[in-house]
Amino acid sequence: MTGLIEVKLAELNQLFNSMDPSPFHERDLDHDAEEFIVSWAQEHPKQQELKLVVHLAHRPDGMADPQKLAADSVAHYFEYRAQMTLHDLKRLMREGRASLLIGLAFLATCQITATMLIPPAANWQMVAREGLTIIGWVAMWKPLDIYLYRWWPMLSLRRLYQRLSTMPVEVRWASA
Repeated sequence: MTGLIEVKLAELNQLFNSMDPSPFHERDLDHDAEEFIVSWAQEHPKQQELKLVVHLAHRPDGMADPQKLAADSVAHYFEYRAQMTLHDLKRLMREGRASLLIGLAFLATCQITATMLIPPAANWQMVAREGLTIIGWVAMWKPLDIYLYRWWPMLSLRRLYQRLSTMPVEVRWASA
């Protein structure tokens, strides 16, 4: 079964970002159109094939093949978004590695300081020792946040963009 995404437009140009001067097959999709397509695609199960149907009020004048134009533009746009999301994911992982190294070095410094320099004799020394331990672990929050929570939604979005870049696109118009 195919997950159907239907968009109703007065004219095909509404599908594209009007501020983008690129040729049609390289143009960005309109933000609202992209948001609509992505949100509907997220409603369908991940294993289900997707299909986009663009309903137009009338046949576009002066366009040789609106079907090919829409299909190429949608495929190109979502392929680009998948590439950019992969780029962002790689940047996040680099940031995670750097944060992990810094966090581990800081945690080790705090632990060494807590055990070597502050022997547990008085209450204030115990408080300082525990404080250094807590501060060291707090420094690990960012890499843990990245490696436990932030990477997988980006990967999921990239996979969605890849699915959208390969979905068939059909253009239909109301008969006169």
